Amino acid sequence: MKCSLISLFSGCGGLDLGFRNAGFGIVFANDNDKAVWETYEKNFGHKLDGRSIIDIKSEDLPDADGIIGGPPCQSWSLAGAMRGINDERGQLFYEYIRVIRDKQPKFFVAENVPGMLSSTHKSEFNKIINQMERLGYRVSYNIYDARNYGVPQERKRVIIVGYRKDIGFSFLPPEPTHSKSINSSSSNTSLQKWVTLKQAISDLPQAVPALDKNKPNPSVKFPNHEYMVGSFSTIYMSRNRIRGWDEQSFTIQAGGRHAPLHPDSCPMQKVGTDKWVFTGSYYRRLTVREAARIQTFPDNFIFYYINLAQGYKMVGNAVPVKLAEAIAKRIMSDMKTFSKATEKICAKD
Repeated sequence: MKCSLISLFSGCGGLDLGFRNAGFGIVFANDNDKAVWETYEKNFGHKLDGRSIIDIKSEDLPDADGIIGGPPCQSWSLAGAMRGINDERGQLFYEYIRVIRDKQPKFFVAENVPGMLSSTHKSEFNKIINQMERLGYRVSYNIYDARNYGVPQERKRVIIVGYRKDIGFSFLPPEPTHSKSINSSSSNTSLQKWVTLKQAISDLPQAVPALDKNKPNPSVKFPNHEYMVGSFSTIYMSRNRIRGWDEQSFTIQAGGRHAPLHPDSCPMQKVGTDKWVFTGSYYRRLTVREAARIQTFPDNFIFYYINLAQGYKMVGNAVPVKLAEAIAKRIMSDMKTFSKATEKICAKD
């Protein structure tokens, strides 16, 4: 069974890749950030519509079984200004709903940050869910810990899934594939321990620094395995930035200046309130490729950029591929169940 997808706010394609791995076919993709166009198009082999969603008429979109996307999350982030719907980026969520209303896909998926569920935004979040339900969907949402799905990173995201009511049932979250510890009494005998940084990135060859002004280094021997150089701000030095080899990474952010340090870097020591210092001479940020692996992109997924800041932003803004794939596999299974039930009904008719 081949299910078709419209992808909105596609970015470099983390969510799309997870769904493609689960057997979905993308018939339309959109993002107005020029910096992601080459990366998306070369890795997916089809054109990315570069217009703002505001300028895309619903009738110009192809029909599809599902719509997926991650409307901009900065407005809802606890780490940002928390302006939510008062920010024009936050208002884009309603453009996403507009497309769902007009296209009436069998299902939709919307990904965002847990800040959407904070007390500051909960009222607006409930309005969004209510609007989705009034369009004829059974809507469920959950906060997912990416570590529970094979992602070597401390990263939590809200994922909203809606099934059109004629599907006959609601989406249920996929069972975790990984856990912090393995309990012998667990009913899931295939459960694995959280993936560590050692498992994720220790086999990579020697990394190279970016060139002056953080331009790509042509001497890199492994795609995107180069790291941002430059000073560390007082904000960066306000907390610990290193995780050990047997741990999971801090969240990969959409900015190279705040990329976590490589596990081999010297330790950091707390010397005051919101103040840390380095205790040795060796420290470097994770490379773009290391960040991509931590986001569970495969090595054959190449990132194209004119400066490293663009590379880190693409990777950090993406949905971890393994998390996306877990969601997608559950939806694919449900769509197959619905398809079989529909065939039986048709046969009786």
